[in-house]
Amino acid sequence: MARFIAEIGSNHNGDLERLRALIAASAEAGCEAVKLQVFRVEDLFSPEALAAKPELADRRAWEFPLAMLPDVRAACDRAGVALGATPFGLWAVDALAPHVDFFKVASYELLWHDLPRACAETGKPLLVSTGMATEEEIGAAMQAIEDAGAAARVTLLHCVSGYPTPPEQANLAAIETLRGRFGCPVGWSDHTGSEEVVVRAVTRWNASDVELHIDLDGAGFEAGEHNWTAARIARVRDAISVASSAPVSDLDGDGRKVPQPVELPDVPWRADPSDGLRPLRALRAELAQSASTR
Repeated sequence: MARFIAEIGSNHNGDLERLRALIAASAEAGCEAVKLQVFRVEDLFSPEALAAKPELADRRAWEFPLAMLPDVRAACDRAGVALGATPFGLWAVDALAPHVDFFKVASYELLWHDLPRACAETGKPLLVSTGMATEEEIGAAMQAIEDAGAAARVTLLHCVSGYPTPPEQANLAAIETLRGRFGCPVGWSDHTGSEEVVVRAVTRWNASDVELHIDLDGAGFEAGEHNWTAARIARVRDAISVASSAPVSDLDGDGRKVPQPVELPDVPWRADPSDGLRPLRALRAELAQSASTR
Protein backbone atom coordinates (compact mmCIF):
# COMPACT_ATOMS: atom_id res chain seq x y z
CA MET A 1 0.00 0.00 0.00
CA ALA A 2 1.21 3.49 -0.80
CA ARG A 3 1.93 5.90 2.03
CA PHE A 4 -0.96 8.36 2.43
CA ILE A 5 -0.13 11.97 3.30
CA ALA A 6 -2.91 14.32 4.41
CA GLU A 7 -2.12 17.78 3.06
CA ILE A 8 -3.56 20.15 5.65
CA GLY A 9 -2.18 23.14 3.77
CA SER A 10 -3.96 26.21 5.10
CA ASN A 11 -7.22 24.45 6.02
CA HIS A 12 -6.23 24.89 9.68
CA ASN A 13 -7.58 28.47 9.35
CA GLY A 14 -4.97 29.63 11.86
CA ASP A 15 -6.80 27.80 14.66
CA LEU A 16 -4.85 25.33 16.82
CA GLU A 17 -7.90 23.30 17.87
CA ARG A 18 -8.97 22.92 14.24
CA LEU A 19 -5.44 21.84 13.38
CA ARG A 20 -5.45 19.23 16.13
CA ALA A 21 -8.78 17.93 14.83
CA LEU A 22 -7.37 17.68 11.30
CA ILE A 23 -4.39 15.69 12.57
CA ALA A 24 -6.64 13.32 14.51
CA ALA A 25 -8.99 12.88 11.54
CA SER A 26 -6.05 12.16 9.23
CA ALA A 27 -4.77 9.45 11.55
CA GLU A 28 -8.23 7.90 11.91
CA ALA A 29 -8.54 7.80 8.10
CA GLY A 30 -5.35 5.74 7.91
CA CYS A 31 -2.90 8.42 6.79
CA GLU A 32 0.69 7.83 7.81
CA ALA A 33 1.65 11.52 7.65
CA VAL A 34 0.24 15.04 7.62
CA LYS A 35 1.75 18.10 5.98
CA LEU A 36 1.63 21.86 6.44
CA GLN A 37 2.45 24.78 4.17
CA VAL A 38 4.56 27.59 5.63
CA PHE A 39 4.86 30.93 3.85
CA ARG A 40 4.60 34.69 4.22
CA VAL A 41 2.69 36.47 1.47
CA GLU A 42 5.38 39.14 1.10
CA ASP A 43 8.00 36.43 0.54
CA LEU A 44 5.77 34.48 -1.84
CA PHE A 45 4.72 37.07 -4.42
CA SER A 46 6.68 39.83 -6.10
CA PRO A 47 5.73 43.50 -5.52
CA GLU A 48 4.45 43.63 -9.11
CA ALA A 49 2.08 40.74 -8.47
CA LEU A 50 0.78 42.17 -5.19
CA ALA A 51 0.20 45.56 -6.82
CA ALA A 52 -1.58 44.09 -9.85
CA LYS A 53 -3.65 41.59 -7.86
CA PRO A 54 -4.49 43.07 -4.43
CA GLU A 55 -6.60 40.02 -3.62
CA LEU A 56 -3.40 38.03 -3.13
CA ALA A 57 -2.89 39.91 0.13
CA ASP A 58 -5.97 38.13 1.50
CA ARG A 59 -3.81 35.02 1.76
CA ARG A 60 -2.14 36.51 4.82
CA ALA A 61 -4.99 34.86 6.72
CA TRP A 62 -3.76 31.51 5.34
CA GLU A 63 -0.30 31.82 6.89
CA PHE A 64 0.68 29.18 9.43
CA PRO A 65 1.61 30.67 12.84
CA LEU A 66 5.07 29.31 13.59
CA ALA A 67 4.35 29.50 17.33
CA MET A 68 2.06 26.49 16.84
CA LEU A 69 4.87 24.18 15.72
CA PRO A 70 5.62 22.56 19.11
CA ASP A 71 1.90 21.85 19.67
CA VAL A 72 1.56 20.43 16.16
CA ARG A 73 4.58 18.18 16.69
CA ALA A 74 3.09 16.92 19.96
CA ALA A 75 -0.30 16.28 18.33
CA CYS A 76 1.35 14.26 15.55
CA ASP A 77 3.30 12.22 18.08
CA ARG A 78 0.12 11.45 20.00
CA ALA A 79 -1.67 10.43 16.79
CA GLY A 80 1.26 8.34 15.56
CA VAL A 81 1.69 10.20 12.26
CA ALA A 82 4.74 11.80 10.70
CA LEU A 83 4.87 15.57 10.24
CA GLY A 84 5.99 17.16 7.00
CA ALA A 85 5.99 20.69 5.68
CA THR A 86 6.29 22.65 2.47
CA PRO A 87 8.44 25.74 3.03
CA PHE A 88 8.04 28.62 0.59
CA GLY A 89 11.11 30.54 1.72
CA LEU A 90 14.61 29.74 2.92
CA TRP A 91 13.77 31.18 6.34
CA ALA A 92 10.99 28.57 6.64
CA VAL A 93 13.42 25.69 6.09
CA ASP A 94 15.44 26.79 9.10
CA ALA A 95 12.35 27.31 11.26
CA LEU A 96 10.83 23.95 10.36
CA ALA A 97 13.88 21.67 10.40
CA PRO A 98 13.91 20.95 14.17
CA HIS A 99 10.24 19.92 14.12
CA VAL A 100 9.44 18.04 10.91
CA ASP A 101 10.17 14.54 9.64
CA PHE A 102 10.30 15.47 5.95
CA PHE A 103 10.14 18.40 3.56
CA LYS A 104 8.29 18.94 0.32
CA VAL A 105 9.08 21.36 -2.51
CA ALA A 106 5.90 22.66 -4.14
CA SER A 107 5.34 22.65 -7.89
CA TYR A 108 5.39 26.44 -8.11
CA GLU A 109 8.83 26.59 -6.47
CA LEU A 110 10.46 23.83 -8.56
CA LEU A 111 12.40 26.27 -10.76
CA TRP A 112 13.94 28.09 -7.76
CA HIS A 113 16.78 25.68 -7.04
CA ASP A 114 17.94 27.39 -3.85
CA LEU A 115 14.89 25.97 -2.08
CA PRO A 116 15.24 22.23 -2.87
CA ARG A 117 18.96 22.54 -2.14
CA ALA A 118 18.26 24.04 1.28
CA CYS A 119 15.68 21.35 2.07
CA ALA A 120 18.00 18.56 0.97
CA GLU A 121 20.91 19.93 3.00
CA THR A 122 18.94 19.25 6.20
CA GLY A 123 19.34 15.54 5.45
CA LYS A 124 15.62 14.94 5.89
CA PRO A 125 13.62 13.01 3.28
CA LEU A 126 12.45 15.27 0.48
CA LEU A 127 9.34 15.14 -1.71
CA VAL A 128 9.42 17.15 -4.93
CA SER A 129 6.11 17.97 -6.60
CA THR A 130 6.16 18.24 -10.38
CA GLY A 131 3.00 20.07 -11.45
CA MET A 132 3.40 22.17 -14.65
CA ALA A 133 6.95 20.88 -15.07
CA THR A 134 8.67 19.22 -18.00
CA GLU A 135 11.14 16.38 -17.61
CA GLU A 136 13.97 18.83 -18.30
CA GLU A 137 12.83 21.17 -15.51
CA ILE A 138 12.52 18.26 -13.10
CA GLY A 139 15.97 17.02 -14.12
CA ALA A 140 17.49 20.44 -13.43
CA ALA A 141 15.99 20.48 -9.94
CA MET A 142 17.22 16.96 -9.24
CA GLN A 143 20.69 17.95 -10.44
CA ALA A 144 20.68 20.95 -8.10
CA ILE A 145 19.87 18.63 -5.20
CA GLU A 146 22.64 16.24 -6.21
CA ASP A 147 25.14 19.06 -6.69
CA ALA A 148 24.45 20.23 -3.14
CA GLY A 149 25.97 16.98 -1.92
CA ALA A 150 22.90 16.39 0.21
CA ALA A 151 22.06 12.99 1.61
CA ALA A 152 18.29 13.48 1.46
CA ARG A 153 16.12 10.67 0.14
CA VAL A 154 14.14 12.12 -2.77
CA THR A 155 10.65 11.08 -3.89
CA LEU A 156 9.00 12.74 -6.87
CA LEU A 157 5.27 13.39 -6.86
CA HIS A 158 3.55 13.45 -10.23
CA CYS A 159 1.07 16.29 -9.96
CA VAL A 160 -1.28 18.33 -12.13
CA SER A 161 -1.63 21.84 -10.73
CA GLY A 162 -5.29 22.42 -11.51
CA TYR A 163 -7.69 23.07 -8.63
CA PRO A 164 -9.58 20.90 -9.36
CA THR A 165 -7.93 18.80 -12.09
CA PRO A 166 -10.26 17.11 -14.59
CA PRO A 167 -9.67 13.36 -14.10
CA GLU A 168 -9.04 12.87 -17.82
CA GLN A 169 -6.00 15.17 -17.48
CA ALA A 170 -4.44 13.17 -14.61
CA ASN A 171 -1.97 11.58 -17.08
CA LEU A 172 -1.17 8.86 -14.56
CA ALA A 173 1.22 7.09 -16.92
CA ALA A 174 3.68 9.92 -16.19
CA ILE A 175 4.32 8.18 -12.86
CA GLU A 176 6.14 5.43 -14.74
CA THR A 177 7.81 7.96 -17.05
CA LEU A 178 9.36 9.76 -14.08
CA ARG A 179 10.31 6.56 -12.27
CA GLY A 180 12.07 5.27 -15.38
CA ARG A 181 13.96 8.49 -16.02
CA PHE A 182 15.02 9.42 -12.49
CA GLY A 183 15.24 6.04 -10.79
CA CYS A 184 13.53 7.11 -7.58
CA PRO A 185 10.15 6.49 -5.95
CA VAL A 186 7.30 8.41 -7.59
CA GLY A 187 3.95 9.15 -5.99
CA TRP A 188 0.76 11.00 -6.88
CA SER A 189 -0.28 14.38 -5.48
CA ASP A 190 -4.01 14.55 -6.15
CA HIS A 191 -6.08 17.55 -7.15
CA THR A 192 -8.86 15.65 -8.93
CA GLY A 193 -10.85 14.65 -5.85
CA SER A 194 -11.59 11.40 -7.71
CA GLU A 195 -11.47 8.08 -5.91
CA GLU A 196 -11.07 6.30 -9.25
CA VAL A 197 -7.93 8.31 -10.04
CA VAL A 198 -6.33 7.57 -6.68
CA VAL A 199 -7.11 3.85 -6.86
CA ARG A 200 -5.62 3.62 -10.34
CA ALA A 201 -2.52 5.64 -9.40
CA VAL A 202 -1.71 3.01 -6.78
CA THR A 203 -2.99 -0.24 -8.30
CA ARG A 204 -1.96 0.33 -11.94
CA TRP A 205 0.98 2.72 -11.66
CA ASN A 206 2.39 1.73 -8.25
CA ALA A 207 2.47 5.23 -6.79
CA SER A 208 4.77 5.16 -3.77
CA ASP A 209 2.89 7.93 -1.96
CA VAL A 210 -0.52 9.56 -2.27
CA GLU A 211 -0.99 13.14 -1.11
CA LEU A 212 -4.59 14.29 -0.58
CA HIS A 213 -5.77 17.72 0.58
CA ILE A 214 -7.90 17.23 3.70
CA ASP A 215 -10.63 19.41 5.17
CA LEU A 216 -12.99 18.80 8.06
CA ASP A 217 -16.20 20.45 6.96
CA GLY A 218 -15.76 22.43 3.74
CA ALA A 219 -14.99 25.55 5.76
CA GLY A 220 -11.21 25.47 5.35
CA PHE A 221 -9.50 28.46 3.75
CA GLU A 222 -8.57 26.29 0.74
CA ALA A 223 -12.12 25.10 0.12
CA GLY A 224 -12.62 23.40 -3.23
CA GLU A 225 -13.39 20.19 -5.04
CA HIS A 226 -9.79 19.02 -4.68
CA ASN A 227 -10.28 18.57 -0.91
CA TRP A 228 -11.05 15.23 0.74
CA THR A 229 -12.84 14.41 3.96
CA ALA A 230 -11.40 11.83 6.33
CA ALA A 231 -14.29 9.48 5.50
CA ARG A 232 -13.50 9.59 1.77
CA ILE A 233 -9.81 8.99 2.43
CA ALA A 234 -10.65 5.92 4.49
CA ARG A 235 -12.98 4.70 1.75
CA VAL A 236 -10.41 5.05 -1.01
CA ARG A 237 -7.82 3.20 1.07
CA ASP A 238 -10.30 0.36 1.45
CA ALA A 239 -11.01 0.42 -2.29
CA ILE A 240 -7.29 0.13 -3.07
CA SER A 241 -6.96 -2.96 -0.90
CA VAL A 242 -9.57 -4.83 -2.98
CA ALA A 243 -9.18 -3.22 -6.41
CA SER A 244 -8.21 -4.94 -9.61
CA SER A 245 -6.95 -2.68 -12.38
CA ALA A 246 -8.07 -2.67 -16.00
CA PRO A 247 -5.21 -2.58 -18.53
CA VAL A 248 -6.20 0.74 -20.15
CA SER A 249 -7.99 3.83 -18.87
CA ASP A 250 -8.64 7.39 -20.03
CA LEU A 251 -7.00 8.46 -16.75
CA ASP A 252 -3.60 7.19 -17.87
CA GLY A 253 -2.86 9.81 -20.54
CA ASP A 254 0.12 9.46 -22.83
CA GLY A 255 2.74 9.55 -20.09
CA ARG A 256 4.62 12.59 -21.45
CA LYS A 257 5.53 14.86 -18.56
CA VAL A 258 4.36 18.22 -19.93
CA PRO A 259 1.91 20.81 -18.58
CA GLN A 260 -1.69 19.70 -19.00
CA PRO A 261 -4.30 22.12 -20.39
CA VAL A 262 -5.72 22.90 -16.95
CA GLU A 263 -2.24 24.00 -15.79
CA LEU A 264 -1.31 26.33 -18.63
CA PRO A 265 -2.67 29.55 -17.07
CA ASP A 266 -0.56 28.93 -13.95
CA VAL A 267 2.73 28.06 -15.68
CA PRO A 268 4.00 31.70 -15.68
CA TRP A 269 2.91 32.08 -12.04
CA ARG A 270 5.72 29.82 -10.83
CA ALA A 271 8.51 31.18 -8.64
CA ASP A 272 11.28 32.80 -10.64
CA PRO A 273 14.67 31.04 -10.42
CA SER A 274 16.42 34.31 -9.62
CA ASP A 275 14.68 35.25 -6.38
CA GLY A 276 12.00 32.66 -5.58
CA LEU A 277 9.14 35.13 -5.94
CA ARG A 278 6.02 34.55 -8.02
CA PRO A 279 5.38 35.05 -10.92
CA LEU A 280 8.19 34.63 -13.46
CA ARG A 281 9.93 37.89 -14.36
CA ALA A 282 8.43 38.07 -17.85
CA LEU A 283 4.93 38.17 -16.37
CA ARG A 284 6.02 40.65 -13.70
CA ALA A 285 7.02 43.05 -16.46
CA GLU A 286 3.59 42.68 -18.06
CA LEU A 287 1.87 43.27 -14.70
CA ALA A 288 3.96 46.38 -14.03
CA GLN A 289 3.24 47.78 -17.49
CA SER A 290 -0.47 47.11 -17.08
CA ALA A 291 -0.52 48.85 -13.70
CA SER A 292 1.29 51.90 -15.10
CA THR A 293 -1.30 52.40 -17.84
CA ARG A 294 -4.33 52.21 -15.56
